[in-house]
Amino acid sequence: MSRIGFVKAHACGNDFLIIEESLAHGNHAALARKLCSRNTGIGADGIEFLDRRPDNSFFLRLFNADGSEAELSGNGTRCVAAWLAASEGLHEVALATHGGVRTCRLIRRDDVDYWIESNMGVPRVMPRTIEIPGVLSPISGAMVNVGNPHFVLFPDSADFSTHGLTWQQLGALIAVDPLFPHGTNVEFVRILSPTEIAFRIYERGCGPTTSSGTGTCASSAASMFLHNTARSLTAIAQGGTQQVVWPANSSEMLLTGPAEIICTGEVDFA
Repeated sequence: MSRIGFVKAHACGNDFLIIEESLAHGNHAALARKLCSRNTGIGADGIEFLDRRPDNSFFLRLFNADGSEAELSGNGTRCVAAWLAASEGLHEVALATHGGVRTCRLIRRDDVDYWIESNMGVPRVMPRTIEIPGVLSPISGAMVNVGNPHFVLFPDSADFSTHGLTWQQLGALIAVDPLFPHGTNVEFVRILSPTEIAFRIYERGCGPTTSSGTGTCASSAASMFLHNTARSLTAIAQGGTQQVVWPANSSEMLLTGPAEIICTGEVDFA
């Protein structure tokens, strides 16, 4: 039995545990499955394992609630940046991930929220129509890579349902379809105005979540690329609002949103 210290934080309700890599001892997947459980663990969408390198740099490994490893999380990275600002006074930090380096800057603090601007890399958008077994008609949208994979589609209905399915049902089918060998995150986007979108997220390895940083970026990139929205967007998820700026297709995207430290604690792990 070992005792492991953790931090719990959330970004627009998308919640994460932060654990020092040195405490994982190779048990990343098992820790994620146990500690992220809503009923028998602490509860979270995933764990960010924070590795402090000898050169004083940082590397993050993200494990989803089901124990699968992902390239990165925009919201999870922001939660780590908020924790490093709170605990160590770091107002700008470069966080390396399997999806690339994300530089995060603390721009202000409002009560419990740390507002952080993150460099999110250059999105790659590829318009694509896919066919999913069990879905009667082809699904038009875009495959988007923002360091991790996404498929973005644009339903007409106010409740984000499409193709005779709820967004949760269709998201579950697309996320694990063999068309995406490593799985994919799925976003359902409605364009509210040239400067505002609303969306829902089905996350690979987790299911429906209230928010997603990379999902916000993917949804915004697809909206700009396919629907000619403004290059500065307000993106509204169930958990809250984030701001995205993408000056040009070849430019790096900037994502701004809040993160809150919920608690710190210790947990026993056998």
